[in-house]
Amino acid sequence: MSNVLKGKVAVVTGSGQGIGRAIAIALAAEGAKIVTNNRKKGSTPSQMINAEQMKKLDKKKKEWYDKETAAISGDAETTAQAIKKAGGEAVPFFGDIADFKIAGELIKTAVNTFGKIDILVNVAGAFGFSPFEKMSEELFDKVTRTKPKGYFNTMRHAVPYMIEQKWGRIINATSRAWQGDIIKHAEYCTANAGVVGLTKAVAIEMRKYNITCNMFSPFAKTRASYDLDTYPATVAKEDIPFVYEGMNLGGDMMKMTPTPDYVAPFICYLASDAGANISGSIFQLGGNTVSMYSEAYLTNHITKFEKGPWTMDELLQQVPRGLLAGYKNPAEHPFG
Repeated sequence: MSNVLKGKVAVVTGSGQGIGRAIAIALAAEGAKIVTNNRKKGSTPSQMINAEQMKKLDKKKKEWYDKETAAISGDAETTAQAIKKAGGEAVPFFGDIADFKIAGELIKTAVNTFGKIDILVNVAGAFGFSPFEKMSEELFDKVTRTKPKGYFNTMRHAVPYMIEQKWGRIINATSRAWQGDIIKHAEYCTANAGVVGLTKAVAIEMRKYNITCNMFSPFAKTRASYDLDTYPATVAKEDIPFVYEGMNLGGDMMKMTPTPDYVAPFICYLASDAGANISGSIFQLGGNTVSMYSEAYLTNHITKFEKGPWTMDELLQQVPRGLLAGYKNPAEHPFG
């Protein structure tokens, strides 16, 4: 390790297991002191599959699911222990960042324990499936209260400390779902789109203080991956599938999915001095490939130079050959 984060203090939300755990351990290996976090003690249970659905699994599938998820279980305490065992410094904090006061206590734990807060990595998230026309208010609120609300909470408490010291790194987890998805979870798409807007806005405001704000969309094998693979086997045939017809997320996809430790190195890069001029950007991280999303800029235009608003006849003539030249319907081609 290059020790590029020596002397820095980081808070990593959702770091009990999976991607958050890998990031916390990697930041510590680069020299940072870490506050780990998840909602409560003990491994986070499935957020997608309820007990009634789990009973529908055949014995072989259930044994596989239990074995795989047990191997990646953990919480803020076990992650902190792993960091300390490797020679690093870490303290755990249990609490839900969706609560503004608790999020403040999380940030204060870093300041009170290690003297400051330099790096904030938000990985915590919530999930759920539902066709939009059947979605409940409870599901929508459950998912969006963590993203972007919880991210706002931690950022809001951390930023004043960062402004004072004229240095900070904020890195938020989003998902390719911020553009919409083939999976039926509009509330999750909303949550991640909210992260994009929030992060970009804060990036613009904080630039003058040497505080950067970026996002990453991870592709890695986590608890959610196993849940996604297992969920179809728990749903009765008469239930509406959670993905569109013909989509298969299991089988070979699970074998090809990289482990979370592949996500962590680039997060360390963004958190270092090397990332000083990178802000407001979204990166997709999967295996050894790092990709950067393009920005959404205006492309095609039509302008009427005569006085008065467009008429319908004019639009019928000009829109297809001007505004929609080369148009590809994003609802039919959500990922290009």
